[in-house]
Amino acid sequence: MSAEVSLQLNPTLSHTLCYLGLGGNLGHPMALFDEVIDYFRAHSCAKAVRESLRFESAPVDATGPNYVNSVLELMWQGNAEQLLHTCMAIESQLGRVRTTRNAPRPIDVDVLLFGQETVNTSQLTVPHPRMHLRRFVLEPLLQLNPEIEIPGLGPARNHLPGTLDQIVKAI
Repeated sequence: MSAEVSLQLNPTLSHTLCYLGLGGNLGHPMALFDEVIDYFRAHSCAKAVRESLRFESAPVDATGPNYVNSVLELMWQGNAEQLLHTCMAIESQLGRVRTTRNAPRPIDVDVLLFGQETVNTSQLTVPHPRMHLRRFVLEPLLQLNPEIEIPGLGPARNHLPGTLDQIVKAI
């Protein structure tokens, strides 16, 4: 993949533990997930990339085919906005065209958590504003880190019971 965001590795900067949500319901999202993972594993600003199990879930507030979802854990050297721009470049390279909100799409790469930081800009809100309401986010997130806390909302595991009416299945 040739999605490039101009970032240089800076040995004086530390890495931040980040979580990304992957989703897609058009084409072959599982193959696209593999490409996203390969991209981050090769990226000079990312290291220690791990993926949760993959889950299938129905679309939320939309129609269309079921989604495939997972969560990536990685260490990122750079700021949250740089990570967002990298995610958007990957999406674009893999065929994502932004149309209407919640429209079906081949790939979605969302910044869920960026360490314990909170970010609220016109382009990015971290923690992701609906992550604690989505079982397809909480289950894979908790699989990777059962003790993870959502800044301002507390332990992620405390939010899972409120989502158990949402059907997700591991695939």
